[in-house]
Amino acid sequence: MFFAADEGDINTIIGGIAPDWGPFGSLGNEAKIMIEVVMAVAILICLGIAIWGAAKQRIGATALRDTFSAEQGKGLIIAGLTGVFIIGSLGTLFTIVYGMAV
Repeated sequence: MFFAADEGDINTIIGGIAPDWGPFGSLGNEAKIMIEVVMAVAILICLGIAIWGAAKQRIGATALRDTFSAEQGKGLIIAGLTGVFIIGSLGTLFTIVYGMAV
């Protein structure tokens, strides 16, 4: 019998949003964990904003026939997804900027 998650642990899951530390590898483990937690919370908040915007757009466009609410929902979706993208790429951006400065 083959178990798909037999060898994995939580680091495999959160490793996707954890930055590649590169020049900041000298930080202590506690500081790295705090940065990862802050990034994960920020991503969850941005996803929540995008979901709220989708709900607001759907309700405004169909149930209430409120075009202002639908447009506001579109803005929230774009803002939430942009935030997820920016936060997800911060580690890469910091490494590139640091590499250009050295």
